[in-house]
Amino acid sequence: MGKITGFIEFERVSEPHEAPLHRVKHWKEFVQSLSDDQAKVQGARCMDCGIPFCTTGCPVNNIIPDWNDLVYRQDWRAALDTLHSTNNFPEFTGRICPAPCEAACTLNINNDPVGIKSIEHAIIDHGWLNGWVQPQPPSRKTGKKVAVVGSGPAGLACAQQLARAGHAVAVFEKSDRVGGLLRYGIPDFKLSKSHIDRRLAQMEAEGVEFYPSTYVGDPSHAADGLTVRTPASLHEEFDAVVLAGGSETPRDLPVPGRELQGVHFAMEFLTQQNRANAGARIPGQISAKDKHVIVIGGGDTGSDCVGTSIRQGAASVTQFELMPRPPEAEDKDLTWPYWPLKLRTSSSQEEGCDRDWAVSTVALEGADGKVQKLVATRVEWKRDPATGQMKMREVKDSGFEMKADLVLLAMGFVAPVKAVLASFEIETDARGNALADTERYATSVDKVFAAGDMRRGQSLVVWAIREGRQCARAVDEFLMGSSTLPR
Repeated sequence: MGKITGFIEFERVSEPHEAPLHRVKHWKEFVQSLSDDQAKVQGARCMDCGIPFCTTGCPVNNIIPDWNDLVYRQDWRAALDTLHSTNNFPEFTGRICPAPCEAACTLNINNDPVGIKSIEHAIIDHGWLNGWVQPQPPSRKTGKKVAVVGSGPAGLACAQQLARAGHAVAVFEKSDRVGGLLRYGIPDFKLSKSHIDRRLAQMEAEGVEFYPSTYVGDPSHAADGLTVRTPASLHEEFDAVVLAGGSETPRDLPVPGRELQGVHFAMEFLTQQNRANAGARIPGQISAKDKHVIVIGGGDTGSDCVGTSIRQGAASVTQFELMPRPPEAEDKDLTWPYWPLKLRTSSSQEEGCDRDWAVSTVALEGADGKVQKLVATRVEWKRDPATGQMKMREVKDSGFEMKADLVLLAMGFVAPVKAVLASFEIETDARGNALADTERYATSVDKVFAAGDMRRGQSLVVWAIREGRQCARAVDEFLMGSSTLPR
């Protein structure tokens, strides 16, 4: 694929992006697509390796060598068709996916994989610019109706596939706007919401109906002002129901002082800023302006808190991680082509953030009900010879304190909202997720399916898209006896 000697002749080129000093002054996306020539060179580097591990590293199994070759030959329309054959929303993954495909690239053995994510980004941007992304309404209607609960990437992918198969699809979303985590969880500087809006317009033209501000479940758990749909009403009206909500129960920090003002879950903070960017007025909005901010958690959500705090004008931002500092580079012989554990620095962390590892928060202290200080200790991790499991222990006399006006808890999510699953009387696994396999995606309740974070737990957007697509095929088979939808 590509140019047979391209991987020898050409170096990896990163996407152009605005410098940190300038981009922190606004909320817009700051990463640009590759030029046609740059994308062609990157496509040329795809080395006809024989076994394209990139396709298995990618959760949606993108046919990466094929569209790399098509971009090298500048056949952008065919590249877009190939990309869309496995991924409903490459404009999302091309911007926010961590690119496990690149970790699996054969060239990554030399630490310079093909810029797969950047090529994907360029292809879909070409598609929208040239008007090639058009609605694909079904040629016939089946007469079957499907309800999809949740409008994140899993719900949207599932809904689009089912609509294209000819089913009447209704998507229910408890927020006031459709998009789930894409809309209100991911900052605008990483994903402009215009990308969501134009996909929704495409899906509406394909027959999908959206019902925002609608809570599905027991009415006693619904927030004021929301329309309520009970499980019984969905069972009666629809031939199948897909639960595709997110893993929304955040991991808490049970330490003294947790109740102090200024201590918030990450999603409270991020959602408010996204709403504000959309023009909403947020009384009492959580703000990092002129504050010493501590973010607890070293993952993507923690990184988003860092970038948002910096743009709000924080006095300082510090990010703590409970696990030890990863190595600068992975052991290729041990990990390739799998996703490796190694030190990564996000674009938000590049903008100005102190990072520290193997730190455990002991307490939060303050005055007049407001947090002022974080008390922590250093820890070390050692393998238990009896169990083989890593265990943490406190390092003696390693305690320290830090000034903290705002503490953001970004330690991941533990389960979907229990009340929703309970209202359907669905059997759950040990982690509180809906119990369903990856073949049928069927839950313990007749006609009810589950996909995405609600089934597998907290995961990546690209995994949500995969599950939504596969669940759509399972639902289509359930309704029609067979399916032509791809998995």
